[in-house]
Amino acid sequence: MSDVRDVVIIGSGPAGLTSAIYSARANLRPLVIEGELSSTGDQPGGQLMLTTEVENFPGFIDGIQGPALMANFRAQAARFGAEFLTEKVTRVDFSARPFLVEVGDVQHRARAVIVSTGAKAKMIGLENEMRLIGHGVSTCATCDGFFFKDETIAVVGGGDSAIEEATFLTKFATKVYVIHRRDTLRASKIMQERAFKNDRIEFVWDSVPVEILGDTMLEGVRVRNVKTDEETVLEIAGLFVAIGHVPNTALFVDQLDMDENGYLVTTTGTRTNVEGVFAAGDVADHVYRQAITAAGTGCMAAIDSERWLESHAHKAEIAGTPTEW
Repeated sequence: MSDVRDVVIIGSGPAGLTSAIYSARANLRPLVIEGELSSTGDQPGGQLMLTTEVENFPGFIDGIQGPALMANFRAQAARFGAEFLTEKVTRVDFSARPFLVEVGDVQHRARAVIVSTGAKAKMIGLENEMRLIGHGVSTCATCDGFFFKDETIAVVGGGDSAIEEATFLTKFATKVYVIHRRDTLRASKIMQERAFKNDRIEFVWDSVPVEILGDTMLEGVRVRNVKTDEETVLEIAGLFVAIGHVPNTALFVDQLDMDENGYLVTTTGTRTNVEGVFAAGDVADHVYRQAITAAGTGCMAAIDSERWLESHAHKAEIAGTPTEW
């Protein structure tokens, strides 16, 4: 078992690394357990590691590559003394104090924990999909729509997110196909009406993508009609997958409160239902899901945890209880 840490941060996207910067500057000796590369797309640095050009993060006039931005975050946290463990947390126990965070056979103890494990976009599951992320395939219209000015693109999905993204993308693209496996949408009526009135949106009903075309850049998508089995190729420059997100919260089932979609529930800033455990970034945010908002809540979580630790250290000192509370 390792020494008791003031703060252990689980996750290393914009939220986790911003928490690390602030916690390290507050002399809290944070340990960042940043995860490890996996076949499911998980990796240290979060979703920005799969992004090429980031043009909407303040301070970078000409944009910056996603991996470079995350490398800057990490180096800045390390400069102030944050420590990193490039492994995956296998179990947590928030029922006793100090909290337990296990990585394989190694136990780490912490007085406070910041959860910043993020969320993953649901993917279609086609062969070229992950390889062409950032090269024509995207999961974020707000992030990448600007790159498809005057192009023909497609959105996969039929819910609110898909229709919202399709409508947004018509600001840039000349045509937006909406590929949906049914002949009716799940999106709210008002969003459907806007989409149906938009002459830049064309619906491809009863269809699913079966092949993503292109070697180094997206060239098109092959779709199959689920009723007729007929296949057609849509020549597109961009494919936006908008079939939902899954928060990375399986580790915290029966430990922390979640909403019906599995996102962590926070109150009063970044506090969870367990005192001393805080949540930041997409793991608790199903609305914005942007790097800048994740970084903002990472800052909040670090400040919340610092104040919580200070308050409890003072109470422990008055009560004469051991420092390992």
